[in-house]
Amino acid sequence: MRNVLGNLITLTLFGESHGPCIGGVLDGLPAGLEIDSEYIKSELDKRKSAPAISTPRREEDIPEFLSGVLNGRTEGTPVAFTIANGDVHSSDYEELAGIARPGHADYSAEMRYGGFQDARGGGHFSGRLTAALVTAGAILKKALEDKGIIIETHIYELAGIRDEDRMTAEIKKARDEVDSVGGILETVILGLPAGVGEPSFSSVESEISSAVFSIGGVKGIEFGAGFDIARMKGSEANDEFAIEDGRVVTRSNNNGGINGGITNGMPVVFRTAVKPTPSIGRKQNTVDFSRMEEVQIEIKGRHDPAIVHRAVACVDAAAALAVADLLCLRYGSGYLLTKEDKMGSNK
Repeated sequence: MRNVLGNLITLTLFGESHGPCIGGVLDGLPAGLEIDSEYIKSELDKRKSAPAISTPRREEDIPEFLSGVLNGRTEGTPVAFTIANGDVHSSDYEELAGIARPGHADYSAEMRYGGFQDARGGGHFSGRLTAALVTAGAILKKALEDKGIIIETHIYELAGIRDEDRMTAEIKKARDEVDSVGGILETVILGLPAGVGEPSFSSVESEISSAVFSIGGVKGIEFGAGFDIARMKGSEANDEFAIEDGRVVTRSNNNGGINGGITNGMPVVFRTAVKPTPSIGRKQNTVDFSRMEEVQIEIKGRHDPAIVHRAVACVDAAAALAVADLLCLRYGSGYLLTKEDKMGSNK
């Protein structure tokens, strides 16, 4: 199992949903970068479950930094942190042992790890690990904001609905029907300079996609006009260049701010497809792979009728990790530091 993301700035995730903790090791950060605990908390709060439309599981989600941080600044060594798991109900999963929950990784994990994986609550495949992803991503998202690069994600569509006033009602309806719904998130990255990225295997699209697909439940991503661009003519799809206020711009942004895998200075725009939460209370057909027989299940326990709203912070974090890594590949890790960071705080 390899759980490392990134090239110069890397993140390793560890832990399981019902283990003592989850956490991460963030390596490659320059010395002196600010660790803003209030900012990290604000990002983690976006990911937390919301009353009436989320799982009843409640976790404090307070990161404890074990190494690499001193007096609120990075030391230049690996930053290691843990987040305790407290509100766990492992007994909810006892009767599911050996049963492949539809839409989950139970069977594929069994084939990959031969039964040695922790299956409680999905184990290492649980969305619980996104708390560690958001923690690491928040460190870099804040560093990027301090450099004038803004990453923002919003719900573009939920259950086929684009009316925000109706989205919450649709989630509650799915909950009442013991079902679930999915949706689409849209992310905009502002302030990226032109010339970031590589033309082949480290293109902006591939690096962001790799990070975003690390989020459980993500099944698709598209940049700019996305699949709609295939239905356009070249005269419609091409983004014409122009000069505006002394800088090169494009009149449209069908390519999502990226040409040839490299940023062109326009906003980077992408959309992420998040599938309906697979844990639902409806009766479903599946198999008990431990006994090799077909069975029916009704999944009990605490589950989200939708995870789209909670995935907003996760996509922001994944994008921040990818963008920060690309910028450091282009300019060096010192690019992330502000003048205040470079002055140091250990006086």
